[in-house]
Amino acid sequence: MASISPSTVSSLSRGAWLTDSHGRIIHDLRVSITDRCNYKCVYCRDGENSSHYPELGMDEYLRLIEAFVGLGISKVRLTGGEPLLRRDLPEMIRELAGMRTLDGGRLDLALTTNGHLLEDLAGPLKAAGLNRVTVSMDAVDAETFERITRVPGSFERVLRGVRAARAAGLTPLKINCVLLRGFNDSQIEGFARFARAEGVVARFIEFMPLEEGRLWSPEIVVPMREIVERIGRVLPLEELEARDASETARRFGFADGVGEIGIIAPVTQAFCGACSRVRLTSDGKIRTCLFSQIEHDLYGRLRAGVSQEELRAYIARTVQGKEARHHIGEPGFLKPSRSMVHIGG
Repeated sequence: MASISPSTVSSLSRGAWLTDSHGRIIHDLRVSITDRCNYKCVYCRDGENSSHYPELGMDEYLRLIEAFVGLGISKVRLTGGEPLLRRDLPEMIRELAGMRTLDGGRLDLALTTNGHLLEDLAGPLKAAGLNRVTVSMDAVDAETFERITRVPGSFERVLRGVRAARAAGLTPLKINCVLLRGFNDSQIEGFARFARAEGVVARFIEFMPLEEGRLWSPEIVVPMREIVERIGRVLPLEELEARDASETARRFGFADGVGEIGIIAPVTQAFCGACSRVRLTSDGKIRTCLFSQIEHDLYGRLRAGVSQEELRAYIARTVQGKEARHHIGEPGFLKPSRSMVHIGG
């Protein structure tokens, strides 16, 4: 990997952007602040809900995020595991809201959650400076939902959390549904109706090989084409323009102008060529791709006492080695060294 000097990093900090060797601008950081979760979703976990990796203190996450922001990161999404399990989350949001991007603006702060604890926290998180929320919700009927989460009573709690987030102004509010054929693909049309009734954006995600077990196979994937066709038969759709070239979801609006859905299709229509993301795991490792086989220990350098400038130099070198694309479905494909819950959604 090519060396990048601290002087080069200083010039980056004065207004250039963090880029990889493929010419992509990296402006989106996803940070897992825990790999603990209070759900045991069947497509994600093997039935256990214990943490595999240590968590950092919030001040340590803040120092690492600050180093990324000094290189042009403008969007920060906090994930898990389940980030609402961290009791100091509102204070962390407040500190992040006080950071400024290279152009002097505020960070775009988002959170991905399973929604179980969101009802009571939506208001405080909004007040602390959070911009918007994405809720993972894989069914719109209680029986199917609780069969997926393996937590009784979870559906009503998440539904109340969704409504609380919308009332608090954490919008646009997105609902992510990971589809598995023969398991919850019966929910597709219901989610379209749910999006219109609840004033949220329903987003369907093709199932990726990121689970703890060996569940994934190409036959389980419900492709984007099928999703669009099925919804279109009951509620006509019109494709919408992307807001940003690096946007992961293809956007569709309902023909009558009421509501929107999105489809994230990394398996059948990969979007790697415009990827703008890099990830930080709960134990402080940089992952340049969901499917990376190598991790880069940023926290180890922080713990060793290096300066912020040295942290930025290490980040810049690491991002230069970002993979061109993933290789799902190709001969020799290897699952990443961690499952999704231990990487960060």
